Amino acid sequence: MTPPPESAVLHPRLQEIADDFNSVPDKDRLQLLLEFSQDLPPLPERYAAHRDRMEPVPECQTPLFLAVELEPDETVRLFFDAPAEAPTTRGFAAILHAGLDGLDADEVLATPAEFSGQLGLADLVSPLRLRGMAAMLARIKRQVREQRAARRAAGR
Repeated sequence: MTPPPESAVLHPRLQEIADDFNSVPDKDRLQLLLEFSQDLPPLPERYAAHRDRMEPVPECQTPLFLAVELEPDETVRLFFDAPAEAPTTRGFAAILHAGLDGLDADEVLATPAEFSGQLGLADLVSPLRLRGMAAMLARIKRQVREQRAARRAAGR
């Protein structure tokens, strides 16, 4: 396995997750992903009752929806909806939630696009699934940029 490029510096929370995945044998990585899938927080009512307020991620092989909220202090809040019968997709969403929720906007935007490749799952899950996780991250970053730009345009 090749080490990640030096430029791909991860936030310590994401680095800890990547280290956890890379510290176990291949066969245990999928189990770790399944454990993450069980930790995905439920949606708050404002999204559970209004999925239309969430963005679909069609690159995922199963239905996944996400919402990003940028708080006034630029703290990023993430919300995901993925079916329980899609543990891989839920696991990826839970990893992003555990690693990024509550970080500052700049910290989220600094997350390398190739983060999913640092989990050591490339030989264990399909490239389509890894692209789904990359698409989730790309949408999160886009929503942060859009909300930040809208806030600045409104003079807040």
